[in-house]
Amino acid sequence: MITNEFILVFGIVIGVLAIPAIMSAWMDGSAPRVASFAVVISGAMIIYAIYNTPGGYSVNELPDIFTRVVASFL
Repeated sequence: MITNEFILVFGIVIGVLAIPAIMSAWMDGSAPRVASFAVVISGAMIIYAIYNTPGGYSVNELPDIFTRVVASFL
């Protein structure tokens, strides 16, 4: 089952991976269309996870959330 924690972590990972793609497109002089779409999707996933969790998330909880999500895959 996909939880809000999984959506939050996946959104953060997509956002972090989009940064090099944006930089690469910018350095090549082209428009970062796919990377911009990835950033929008990432932001939407993060906002969805935060608003659908009672009380939201704090920055201090992020390492524990990442650990739980990665541990669920292993």
